[in-house]
Amino acid sequence: MDGQLPICPKHKRCGGCSYQGVPYEKQCENKQRMVERLIGPFCRVFPITAMEDPYHYRNKVHAAFDFRKGRAVSGIYQEKSHCVVEIENCQIENRKADAIICTIRDMLKSFKIRIYGEDSGRGLLRHVLIRTGAATGQVMVVLVTASPVFPSKNAFVRVLRERHPEITTIVLNVNDQDTSMVLGEREKVLYGKGYIEDVLCGLRFRISPRSFYQINPVQTERLYEKAIRLANLTGKETVIDAYCGIGSIGLAAAGRAGRVIGVELNEDAVRDAIRNAKQNEIKNIEFYCEDAGDFMEEMAENGDGADVLFMDPPRSGSSGAFLRAAVQLAPRQIVYISCNPETMKRDLEYLAGHGYRGLTAWPFDMFPFTSHIECVAALKRERQVQ
Repeated sequence: MDGQLPICPKHKRCGGCSYQGVPYEKQCENKQRMVERLIGPFCRVFPITAMEDPYHYRNKVHAAFDFRKGRAVSGIYQEKSHCVVEIENCQIENRKADAIICTIRDMLKSFKIRIYGEDSGRGLLRHVLIRTGAATGQVMVVLVTASPVFPSKNAFVRVLRERHPEITTIVLNVNDQDTSMVLGEREKVLYGKGYIEDVLCGLRFRISPRSFYQINPVQTERLYEKAIRLANLTGKETVIDAYCGIGSIGLAAAGRAGRVIGVELNEDAVRDAIRNAKQNEIKNIEFYCEDAGDFMEEMAENGDGADVLFMDPPRSGSSGAFLRAAVQLAPRQIVYISCNPETMKRDLEYLAGHGYRGLTAWPFDMFPFTSHIECVAALKRERQVQ
């Protein structure tokens, strides 16, 4: 890769980019070795898929705010704290998102909007979340406030849009709870449709403020294409897409499968998934807002089966209940996507002890300049374990 940027001056305080100052090629070598150490005992690990340009890849940017020495500051929380590290331009965040956040920060004084203080419980603005569509160019701004009352909101929206006409929707999210969670449960659309769309694997996806969508669109497309190829679909299979989010993997696989079932606990994501299927005119997929483990256990008890299971759990990995249900359902093949090789190793150990053999694993660098790595592994059922 050409054109390595200088070391970010905030990286020691921020802590978000643990690989700052490490050449990108060396970062990928380190991640490759980690995956080989953890996942190599289960299957062959292929070379990592790196990025051609590892900068400004994050399509979801979250900004925290503070008030210091008579002025508002914006940035991100220092690692393991709620101390805001002031950031103007982040090397891994979308440039448009960073610029919009700076504009909002600079508008606060003229609109007399106070920053929320966690200790005092006073003030209005808690966070700003920006989501961007890499293929569509659409931009969502989410203003997270402690109260639904936003003074001069129409004027605020007008000025913000004048300065950033690329913004396609603005949403007010109300979080009035004493919590470390960024987003609250209540939302009001201030401008636009309240969601953005993006194109991934040739399909158009609707993304709401609280829906999960991978933060690196370039690598996500490569990852999903590999995952679907690893499933060896012939057009006849019943496929389970567990932890399906807005349905991206299942919808991308639907054209090569007989039937796809997506299961997800997040209601907003399921609503988006259903709309995404309709918008893309995909009729052989259905979505359920349920716990994936409970859903698969019920399928197995009813005598239903599945040929392929796609699983993309959170960083904590899958629960014991989910893995037991997966073994009980006994798909012939499991395609496991993970953003944490440590918990992936733990889950593969369980599956290996219950009739599944690892075939191949493929690392993808979804998070350059951080220690995180995404990996997809294919497993085949060799025996039924009771």
